[in-house]
Amino acid sequence: MMADSQKINTGYRALLQAAKNTVASEDNVKIRRALDLAVEACGDKTILTGEPEILHALSVARIIAGEMGLGLTSIITALLHDSYNNVNPPPKELEKEFGKKTVEILNGFTRITSIDSMQSSYQAENFRKLLLSLADDVRVILIKLVERLEYMRNLGKAPEKERLPLASETYFLYAPLAHRLGFYNIKSEMEDLAAKYLEPEQYNYVDCRLKQTTASRNKLIRDFSIPLKEKLEKQGFKFTIKSRTKSIHSIMLKMKKQGVEFEEVYDLFAVRIIIESDSEKEKSDCWRAYSIVTDLYQPNPSRMRDWISVPKSNGYESLHTTVVGPRGKWVEVQIRSFRMDEIAEKGLAAHFKYKGMKGEGGLDTWLSKMREILESSEKEDNAFINQVRSGLYTDEVFVFTPKGDLRQLPAGATVLDFAFDIHTDVGASCVGGKVNGKNVTIRHVLHNGDHVSIIRSKNQKPKQDWLSFVITTKAKTKIKQVLNEEKTKAAAEGKEILMRRLKNWKIVYGDTVIQKLLNSYSLKTAQDLYYLIATEKIELLHIKDVLLKDESIEPTSPATMVPEKEAKEPSDSQYSDYLIIEDRVEGLDYKLAKCCNPEYGYSVFGFVTILEGIKIHRTNCPNAHNMMTRYPYRVIAVRWSKSKNRPFTIFK
Repeated sequence: MMADSQKINTGYRALLQAAKNTVASEDNVKIRRALDLAVEACGDKTILTGEPEILHALSVARIIAGEMGLGLTSIITALLHDSYNNVNPPPKELEKEFGKKTVEILNGFTRITSIDSMQSSYQAENFRKLLLSLADDVRVILIKLVERLEYMRNLGKAPEKERLPLASETYFLYAPLAHRLGFYNIKSEMEDLAAKYLEPEQYNYVDCRLKQTTASRNKLIRDFSIPLKEKLEKQGFKFTIKSRTKSIHSIMLKMKKQGVEFEEVYDLFAVRIIIESDSEKEKSDCWRAYSIVTDLYQPNPSRMRDWISVPKSNGYESLHTTVVGPRGKWVEVQIRSFRMDEIAEKGLAAHFKYKGMKGEGGLDTWLSKMREILESSEKEDNAFINQVRSGLYTDEVFVFTPKGDLRQLPAGATVLDFAFDIHTDVGASCVGGKVNGKNVTIRHVLHNGDHVSIIRSKNQKPKQDWLSFVITTKAKTKIKQVLNEEKTKAAAEGKEILMRRLKNWKIVYGDTVIQKLLNSYSLKTAQDLYYLIATEKIELLHIKDVLLKDESIEPTSPATMVPEKEAKEPSDSQYSDYLIIEDRVEGLDYKLAKCCNPEYGYSVFGFVTILEGIKIHRTNCPNAHNMMTRYPYRVIAVRWSKSKNRPFTIFK
């Protein structure tokens, strides 16, 4: 049966009242036009709960305007969201009347509705489908969220067989989504309404106990607030004090988790102090108010939460503490500015409004971040939903130390980044970590809310490859610093080794000798030379060869150039010199490199090139160091021999 005009007009007036802060009065004519189209398209249709479709649409639009604080486009799409497919003007005309964005959102909403199966108990899969099928505007989700809230408020009128599936899906899908978006009131209400049908006995018990204790609770709040008001007024604060009873679902959850009775849940309610403050002073004002609260009442240090210094990823800002109030009762106190309170109440929309973004355009920023995660998420639904819940839309991650301290790191930060954020020594000795109680490697990427502890070893030292996966500047700087210190220490040892050998060889140590070696090995600094000696990348016997050979004449005898460990082969005209290449490389011939012109008797090595087979270089070739350090896997062992056969043989 079609809703009567009186109820429609009442709903319309309530909608205009809710929208007065977000919609200009001259735009009310567009809202009226959208309502008229919706009334015509809805006819006498009803929704799942038996409510007329048009009254449902008006309720959704009112919540969108009043409880979410969204503007004209969102209100129009909310009015038309159910009846869009039956609206008389075609989409092109609707675009002219209400704008292209309105039609895009309505199309997106239609797509979601067509695939959303409330009968499915596989919530994670449902959630993934919902998000992946979005239109290009986040308001599609917001309307879907509010539609579900409106369903839940009237769920008692729905057929009994529909209640449990709806309540279950709301609890596992929509309440977490509301929480992620920062709509805490909607999230709490959804959880309470779902619990009412999912666990009716427990819900009714807690509800009954709350009603029985209302009078004593109100007296406790008055006794708690009076001295607080006096002190705040004395300090010149302009403020409002509100009280909020903990949601039934939260109380049920606490009773289960802690195994306690209703009477033992100590923070049944919270007192909220909302301060009128300029934006540049609001943080300091909140801390001043905190000081007044904790001067009056003894705080519980473990229950302190500072969401002002480090806001939550969805923009939530508030100072939370729990104190011992009158009669030894625990009272949770929340301290925030009016701006912070509006963000807490109205979520994302208010957050972007205060950032100076006009209208609702800022919501697109959120959606683009959301899409990045969706498109890169793992196929496993459980992994997906965990990733969604742990911090979808942020450029930072906030993780906890074992002592409960909060650390802020860039998104993508690893366990090793966290270790260096704690202390250089912790990072340098890190061999792994525990994240939420599970052992992980140093490369493990952290997510919002992770509890992280570091596993250390006194034998661990920073490695060069660490630089390839850490992302914080601090970690990179500290790793380079430690690596340089290690190199300096090794270089000092290398210098001592070289000086001792030079003394044995009766060669005087000096700049000329060092420069000769640097030129020979194509090195830039003496420290590089000493380091390579210490790490045995340069053989001391080869250094002796380099220093003892006379560069003024081309050597006619290879005696001074062949390493001492290899016997000099006598020259014999009946033999042709040839190379033994010790690693078999199929289908490759060899060439002598022109950069160093290797000759029989010189110490040589082979280098597998991309286009020219194996190139033979002297070990003291100017390019040798670069090839050996950058491409060690392409270097092969080569030695001279003699044979009457062809001058190239490969040995296995």
